[in-house]
Order: sequence, then C-alpha cells, then structure tokens
Amino acid sequence: MTLDEPAYPRESGKRDRWIVERRPRRNKVDSNRPNAFFTEREPDGRGDVVSQATILLTNRECPWRCLMCDLWRNTLTERLAAGRVPQQIDHALSRLPAARQVKLYNSGSFFDPGAIPVADHPSIAELVKSFERVVVECHPTLVNRRCVEFAGRLDGRLEVAMGLETAHPEILDRLNKRMTLEDFRRASAFLGAGELSLRVFILVKPPFITSEEEAIHWAGRSIDYAFDCGARVVTLIPTRPGNGALDTLARQGWFAPPRLATLEACLQYGLRLGRGLVLADLWDLERFRGCEDCFAGRKARLERMNLSQSIEGGIHCPRCSGGE
Repeated sequence: MTLDEPAYPRESGKRDRWIVERRPRRNKVDSNRPNAFFTEREPDGRGDVVSQATILLTNRECPWRCLMCDLWRNTLTERLAAGRVPQQIDHALSRLPAARQVKLYNSGSFFDPGAIPVADHPSIAELVKSFERVVVECHPTLVNRRCVEFAGRLDGRLEVAMGLETAHPEILDRLNKRMTLEDFRRASAFLGAGELSLRVFILVKPPFITSEEEAIHWAGRSIDYAFDCGARVVTLIPTRPGNGALDTLARQGWFAPPRLATLEACLQYGLRLGRGLVLADLWDLERFRGCEDCFAGRKARLERMNLSQSIEGGIHCPRCSGGE
C-alpha cells in the first residue's frame, strides 16, 4: 500500500469532509462551565516543581480539521457570547487550590476570535494576571499582535503552546494542519521577538509512520526543530486512536498507536539534549499499557522523569522484556 492511494484525499477541502464524515458523536457540553479543571505539577526549569492550575475551556470548535484531533468532541458548534469564558475561568479558579502557574486550554486557539471573544481578553487577563506564568494554545497562523497585547496585561509571563506535531514535512501536510515548517518557525520567531515563551506539542508516531524505529527518529528530529525554534518546553503526545479518521487509517494499515517503549525512548532522547524541558503526556496512558505486570512501574517512572528532568534506569519485566 502506498501513500498515493486515494483512500485519504490529497486536497485539503476533500480532507476536511473525509475527516468529519468519520467522526463519532460529539459530547454535550455546558457553555457556562469549563469542560474540566484540575491541578498539576510541572518542573519550572530552575530545579523546582511548581503547582499549575489547568482549565479546559468550553468554546467553539477549532476551524481546522486536523487528522489526528479529537478535541472537537468537547466543543460547541456556535460562538460563545462575550463574558462566558471569564465566567468559566472564575468558576474554576474559585474551586481550585492556589497555584503558581495556569494553563488556559480551549481545544483550539486562544487567539481565534471565533473561539475566545477579543472583548473578553481584558477580563481574562485580570483573572489570571497574578500567576507567574500563563499558558495558552494557538495555531501558528494565528500568532499575531494580539498575543503581545494580551501578554502586556499580565504581571507574569505569557507562554504560547503550538502544535508542531512533526518535523516530517510530507506527513505534516497530510495531518491537514494547514501550516508548513516555515510557518511554525516564523510564528516562533514572532513570539521570541515579543519576549513570549514557547511550548511545543509533538506527536509520537503520527499516522503514516509505520514503524517504532521511524517514530523515534522523527520524534527526535521534531524535538530538535522545536528547540531550534526557541522552545522552552516540549510535550510529547503519544498519538491516540478513537477520533474516527485514525481508526479508518488503522484499518488500512496507515496508523498504529506507539508502544510505551517508544514514548520512553523519545522522552529519554529529549532529556539527554538538555536544551529545555521535555515532558511526556501521560493522559490516558493506559491505552498504551501493553503488559499488566510492568505498566504501573513504567508509568510511575515516566511521572518521576517528567518532574526531575533526569533519566532513570529502565524497568526489567521478565514477561514482556519491556523498559530499557
């Protein structure tokens, strides 16, 4: 089977339809409340571990139809009225313990005016201005002066998280993100010129990468590219099935989720570089468990490595020979 076969369209408009047609039903969400909110811990890059309030905002679906995305499942089909997003943030912060940093993730782009009304920026900034670091997410093509203006309203540092996904140019195009590596580099340079921090999301074994060895190779090249663009943090996300489109590609032999050992190897590569923080995304890691005997220990090891930013010895499992 070759990548030129017509099962997955070449044209972006046709890809949009192909992806949407394969979606399962979206979840019912409340525009008055965030989808979720919780506290996390994360290294600060100076040897300390800080508390972080994470708020998953409810808003309109992202206008891009990325092949691997499942975040649309908890979004709305219509725009929010002004005032709703600040209401959601206030609801979460009033119920969370004190934290030093805050993430405002909205399943799309914070600086998309169709998702987060620009009129709400002053109110949102007022709610989070006292945090040491405020992290928002944004598509590279929407990185513009609004980022700098919002940052200017904060007492702390603004960090913009962007999905690079992969440094493989052909696969990046097939992901339907409507951006190039040069687009990503330009957006990163804009953030750097404005003294805004950069966080980068990288997929471990995206679709069309068919072997674990190739997945490790391209994750490594993507980590390199992210740090070359000035990333402070790189987050490694194991590519998860379940959004319809990836399940179709899996049946065609074009996608399979990574093994846990592959995620471990990618994290270790990034940590060895010592160029910035590298984190493995451990949400729903049970999907990649493989072996019941060693999974709990390997998950705990990844959690410790995330916080310490140092590599621990591998876990030997007689049953599956997992770990290093």
